[in-house]
Amino acid sequence: MRSQRTASSPRRRPSSNIAALIALNAVLIGLLAAVTFAPSVTAQSPRARGAFTMVAGGANNSLSSVVYIVDTVNQEMTVMTYDSANRNVKGIAYRNLAADAANQLGRVRAGG
Repeated sequence: MRSQRTASSPRRRPSSNIAALIALNAVLIGLLAAVTFAPSVTAQSPRARGAFTMVAGGANNSLSSVVYIVDTVNQEMTVMTYDSANRNVKGIAYRNLAADAANQLGRVRAGG
């Protein structure tokens, strides 16, 4: 009868496995801390999420219909139309309703 030998694979020492895991955890904790405590960067000033109302209608000196979009939270209005030749939506006008209301209030108080 032949004796069968099993090839023994080289075993790692348990202390080297634990050291590798500790090093990996230290790196991951460092990355987590860097992401958590890094200063936040914004491209624009913070803006409240809007609540929009859209109304279709006509506009002076325009052959096509327009859409009036009013953001009631940020008090802004945009007028848009569809350009069928280029197949895109084009902005025609923008108004800051809060600034317009402040101007009107100033005129009323001045007696004009």
